[in-house]
Amino acid sequence: MEIKVLGPGCAKCKEAEKLVREAVDEAGVTATVEKVSDFQQIAGYGVFSTPAIVIDGEVKVVGKVPSKSELLSWLKA
Repeated sequence: MEIKVLGPGCAKCKEAEKLVREAVDEAGVTATVEKVSDFQQIAGYGVFSTPAIVIDGEVKVVGKVPSKSELLSWLKA
């Protein structure tokens, strides 16, 4: 599983990355978590509001920090 946290490094982006890493540990899944701060790469996903979470190429959330329960449901799907 490949997870990307899209954002320039603002407080909400850092919070989203922290929650993603916690959820991956809690779910016990094998995943690569990558922080993407390059605006061209972020725009390539059609994302213009951060933070955003991309799991296996699918944009799951844009412009907000998801709850841990949301993250867990995506990881277990």
